[in-house]
Amino acid sequence: MVSDLAEMKKEAKEQYKESTMSKAGKLAMELNAERSRLRVEMEELQEQVDTFAPSTPTGGLDSYVKWIATVLAVVGVFLQSAGFMTEGKIAYALSSCAWVYVGQYWNDKAIMIGSAITGTAVLMNLAELIK
Repeated sequence: MVSDLAEMKKEAKEQYKESTMSKAGKLAMELNAERSRLRVEMEELQEQVDTFAPSTPTGGLDSYVKWIATVLAVVGVFLQSAGFMTEGKIAYALSSCAWVYVGQYWNDKAIMIGSAITGTAVLMNLAELIK
């Protein structure tokens, strides 16, 4: 990065070396070139931040429901793995209902459909266990 900066300064000085403008004019041109370079670098950095920043909203009711649904799904899977089938299916079904709510709130049909289908399958299996 430091060598890039030195190289840019050298290029700018070389570019305006033969110019008949004043020293202040040359300096202004160099500063303008540096400002353009920094703008491009900042745009690249902002693009990287945007790429890795979470895109889901935070702080609202939907955010809390999302995390509750995630915990319920994980608990449901672990309960079923531990042999507590009924309790695990109930936890997972509640998770699916919560995810349908979140999908509806975010207007995300993929979340709604995926959660509704898995929730329906779990509820159908739960109904067989109960009867």
